[in-house]
Order: sequence, then C-alpha cells, then structure tokens
Amino acid sequence: MPTSKEILEQEIPKRIQAKPDIAKDINAVIHFNITGDNGGTWTLDCTKSADWMTAGANGTPKMTITCSNDDFVKISTKQLNAQMAAMQGKLKFKPMDMGLAMKLGKLLS
Repeated sequence: MPTSKEILEQEIPKRIQAKPDIAKDINAVIHFNITGDNGGTWTLDCTKSADWMTAGANGTPKMTITCSNDDFVKISTKQLNAQMAAMQGKLKFKPMDMGLAMKLGKLLS
C-alpha cells in the first residue's frame, strides 16, 4: 500500500503530467491536511506550469482538503468512493466548492 506522501509527491504529479488539462481546470492552490500516521500537510499549486506539489502549507488556498491517511490512500487506490467518503465525513472540503471538489476528484481517483 502506498502512503499519502507517495501518492501526493509522486502519483499526483505523474497524473498531472499525463493530463495537463486537469491542472488548467483546477487552476488553484489546494492544501491537503492528512491526519493520523504518515500524515502531514502538502500544497498542490495548479497555477504553476511545473513543481505542482510541495510539502507544507504554501500560499493562500482556494480549498483545504482534510482526510485521514488511511482513507486518503483508499480513495486514491479506488478502494473507497470519494463521494461516499465525503458524505460520510471522511473527506472534508473547506470551503465546500462542489465544482472544484469534482475537478479534484478526477485528479485523485
């Protein structure tokens, strides 16, 4: 099983390179607050043309996503449906911007 760190620092940049239109669609700074073991804070900056993912909270986010490490890994590996996780309160978006959340869903799953 990968960790959130591996997914955020390795997988997501690969997905953006494969589908650069997703980053153009998101076009925002997103903070990921991953809780529990192997957790931490990361910043996704889709306003840049490269180096999208950095450790720590950088810049002013348009949205902050909070999720436990275990649930984040399950969502990213398609073991947990992102919409179900959001409805169950396991995946939190602040502020709740449905359009942006849907675009991020494409990137995460």
